[in-house]
Amino acid sequence: MPEESDCGSMREVERTRFVAATPAELARSLSPATVLDHEGTFSVVESEESDAGQRVTARGGGVEAVFVFEERGDALYYRQIGEQGPFESMETTLTYQSKDHGSEVAVRSAVGLGLPLSSLTDRIAAWKRGGELDRLLDRLADEYR
Repeated sequence: MPEESDCGSMREVERTRFVAATPAELARSLSPATVLDHEGTFSVVESEESDAGQRVTARGGGVEAVFVFEERGDALYYRQIGEQGPFESMETTLTYQSKDHGSEVAVRSAVGLGLPLSSLTDRIAAWKRGGELDRLLDRLADEYR
């Protein structure tokens, strides 16, 4: 069920889906390239390990952005870094846990554009981000049908 909330100066959006893959299968298949590709906005052009995690440069829609991905147990956390990209700030946590011979996958993201009228502009950013999360989960679920 779509969910959105106000998180200080950022807006939070969350999506959840059942995926017919075990947590172990998801752990093996989820990568920064897979996640960004499934979201449908960016394509990875460069990836390198750093002290902070896997640093990924991606392009899409005439925009280049840099993300840092970190594995955290049964979760993948990533955030946009630097001043390039569509958001002033964006951070996302993708979690998965065993359920009914598959997994329940939840994605929670907080976004902020840093623009005037943030109550309106951040709501629009969260709506767009929700669409990306829907695509990510739909495409992930389709892989394991």
